Amino acid sequence: MRILMTGNQGYVGPVVTRHLRRVMPKARLVGFDAAFFAHMLSNPASLPERQLDEQRFGDVRSLTEADLAGFDAVVHLAAVSNDPMGQRFEGVTGDINRNASLELARRARAAGVTRFVFASSCSVYGFAPGAARKESDPLNPQTAYARSKVDTERGLAEMDMSGVVTTCLRFATACGMSDRLRLDLVLNDFVASAVASGRITVLSDGTPWRPLIDVRDMARAIEWALIRPEAAGGSLLSVNVGSEGWNYQVRQLAEAVAEAIPGTDVSINHQAQPDTRSYKVDFSLFAGLAPLHQPAVSLAQSIGYLREGLVGMGFADGDFRSSNFMRLKVLEGHIAAGRLTPELRWLDTLA
Repeated sequence: MRILMTGNQGYVGPVVTRHLRRVMPKARLVGFDAAFFAHMLSNPASLPERQLDEQRFGDVRSLTEADLAGFDAVVHLAAVSNDPMGQRFEGVTGDINRNASLELARRARAAGVTRFVFASSCSVYGFAPGAARKESDPLNPQTAYARSKVDTERGLAEMDMSGVVTTCLRFATACGMSDRLRLDLVLNDFVASAVASGRITVLSDGTPWRPLIDVRDMARAIEWALIRPEAAGGSLLSVNVGSEGWNYQVRQLAEAVAEAIPGTDVSINHQAQPDTRSYKVDFSLFAGLAPLHQPAVSLAQSIGYLREGLVGMGFADGDFRSSNFMRLKVLEGHIAAGRLTPELRWLDTLA
């Protein structure tokens, strides 16, 4: 199989690359990335892209049919990837996450690609009190990022994608260690706080629900989407990806980290305004369709991998929320230095 992976130099991409190389040793793996975060390495033993057959660089908004010729599958990870970035770059989020994604799908089909895997998100459920949400339940996105995922899924459903097995993986909130670590994710933030300062500060009242998934298990789900029979979900499938046991309230996550890292204090802001991003998710469809690719990493293991990775990096930055471990800070740094435009396009002359 010949696979093009967009956004491979982000947080999830290195883990997916390593997994696909292991389970598909004969596959041709090609990465395509704008390289916004390529330099943000987390002390890996070797460059993650060494596992690829080829690394290409460019803007996903500019991918052509010719660029896609010869590939059997596209794994589309490239995106403006969280709520703070979506708020800061709302117009660009729609341009990259929705418009470019749909154009990529059109061009992939025209180029003869037969598998299209889209990294969607459980954040499409937004504020959803009560029962765990199934794929058939109403969507209630609260942010530009979540809206972009909803709009892309709907656009794919309206598009002629005949001949292409298309899978929209509605991932739970990502967590876990990566060769390009992000700390602007709830569990990663808590572990980094515990390691650096021995204290976790929960900015909300701790009650919002979050489903989580380790990046290693995200990679397993992507593998499944690349090989699933069309009969397992149909030619176009949107599916929640995670597991029932990983629906947690934020305070439970903080408590789990404190238990795993002795000496950690937890402070919860009980006076905080309600967080409207609260939802539990039903993962039974994924469990039925992909029994051999179910999440295998436990919460304790994910915390352990993060702690081990951070300690191995010599991490001790108590002010990491102002650092380049936050993806928004990296983009703002590129713009301030004159390397990127506010539309997130590289300038011809790099500063």
